[in-house]
Order: sequence, then structure tokens, then C-alpha cells
Amino acid sequence: MRASTPQDVAEVLGDATAVTILCHVRPDPDTIGSGLALALGLSRRGVDVEVSFPGSEKLPRSLTALAGADLVVPAGEVVGHPVVVSVDVATLGRLGDLGAVFERAEHNIVIDHHVSNSGFGELNLIDPAADCTSILILAVLDELGAEIDADIATCVYAGLITDTGSFKWARPESLRVGARLLDTGVDGAAWSRVLLDSHPVSWLSLVSKVLGGARFDANACDGHGVIYAVVEHDMMGPVGWADVESIIDVLRVAEEAEVAAVFKETAPSKWAVSLRAKDKVDLVPLAGAHGGGGHRRAAGYSDSGVVGDVVDRFLRSL
Repeated sequence: MRASTPQDVAEVLGDATAVTILCHVRPDPDTIGSGLALALGLSRRGVDVEVSFPGSEKLPRSLTALAGADLVVPAGEVVGHPVVVSVDVATLGRLGDLGAVFERAEHNIVIDHHVSNSGFGELNLIDPAADCTSILILAVLDELGAEIDADIATCVYAGLITDTGSFKWARPESLRVGARLLDTGVDGAAWSRVLLDSHPVSWLSLVSKVLGGARFDANACDGHGVIYAVVEHDMMGPVGWADVESIIDVLRVAEEAEVAAVFKETAPSKWAVSLRAKDKVDLVPLAGAHGGGGHRRAAGYSDSGVVGDVVDRFLRSL
């Protein structure tokens, strides 16, 4: 892998006339915030920009109010410009069918903060020390000389506040960046509420069902304990994917469990598994053993089959 700097990336983007920005499947605020911040900065330079993500899901409603959301196009309508940038995408597989768009580009660039990312681009700006990818996007925009106004700052802030759990596990640099962003006019309180503390009433019913079926194994993880729950496809009803994703943050509060896992059925017999740890278990090798990846305390992977088999494979790997 060729390790790259924000300056390296800015040099390529500074010469570009058209750029495609790709976010990961089932997008979260960091991948979308990163994509839109970069798109806004480039479009103001006169660059033709498109942003997209794989799959049929719509942009989560909590992110539709971000500036630049109008630049998002469905995966099936992606042109595929000469320069393609993936943001917050740990593996090529996380781009789904859009992986082909990334691979055939004249220049492709990876910008990410996942420790499991081995680099799959021509340029690879990967910094596991960064709390979120949006901070790396900010560094690139600074190198481009972009004006960081409230619109761009809000996009960056969306990734920062969600990936740090509202700054609960933020590094000092992230706090400094947060202050810089707020100084531009970002409404931090409003966006914290929208991104972290707002769910439909139907979500409460779903959480009740899921938590009611949660299981705890005190002996797992060398006695540190694991708690896990299942969200089957027919349980979701009107609840959107972004709201389902947040259930892991409810389950993880169990003080007796070092590791929390939520098994979400994305389609019949297709599962996305979210993992969280407190501080004693490194989730990267655990997720990696199942073909996934992520961070030490937050990771995930995909699996398929009947739910009992999927859960058993996970428990046997602990």
C-alpha cells in the first residue's frame, strides 16, 4: 500500500475537473458527512461532483438536511468520473456494485480511518489515529484552500459527533476540531439532537422487542462477558435502517458485558453484525475472523444463513 498525505490527495483533486465520491453501504453520518463536505469544497472550485452509495436504501432522513445532499445520486445513475474517491470505506466490498466504478477510474483515492483498511486505492490516506474520516476530509480541504463555512463544517461535524459518541471517547485533537467547527456557526445542540437523540415512536416498540430477546453470556470473552440480540427482517416494519443501527448503542450499556453484538437481518438469511467493546477486547481480529473489520472498540461483519447458525459461529469465535 502506498501511504498518502492530505497534500498528496489535494494535489490530485486540485487538478480534477470531475470527481465521483463514494460512500459505504448503509451509510452513516461519517461517510455521508465526509462525502458531502468534500463535494461542497470541490463544487465551489467548479468541479463536476457526484456522491453516491451502494444499495437501494434512501439517504437516512437525519442526513437529508445537510448541505450538499442534492449532490447525492442513486447508485444506478452514477456516471463514474475520471477521479473517484471513497470515504470511510474500509474495504472495496463495502462499495458493493460501485466497487467497479472505483476500480475503473483513472485515479482512485481512499480516505479512511479504519485500522483494518489495508489500502485499495492509487492513493491511500488512512489514519487509524483519527476519530473519524471527516477530520481527514477537513485536512484535505484545508490543503485545497477551501473556505470552511458553516455548511461544510456541519457536514464534518456530523461525522465527528457520531463517531466520537458526542465526544465521549474523543481525542484532544477532535475536541479542538469540534471547537473550530462550532466557531463557524454550526448548531451543535440541534445536530446532536437530530443525529443522536431522535427516533420515531415505532423505534421504541422495536427496541422493546429486541432487548426482550437479548442474551447474556458471562463466560464469553475469557470471562469478560458478551451480550447479544437479534433483529429479524420482519421485526423492523417501518423503522429505517439508520434507526436499527442505533440499537447497538442501547445494548452496549450493560455493565456486565465487555462486548455487545447485534445481528440485523438485512434481507432473508442475510445478516449485518455490529460489534462494540468497552476496553478489554480488541474487536478488529474478531471481526476480521468473519471477513469484516473496523476499529478496536467498534467493528462489524456480514454473514448469511439461519439465525441460529450465524449466532453460533460468532459465539464459537470468542
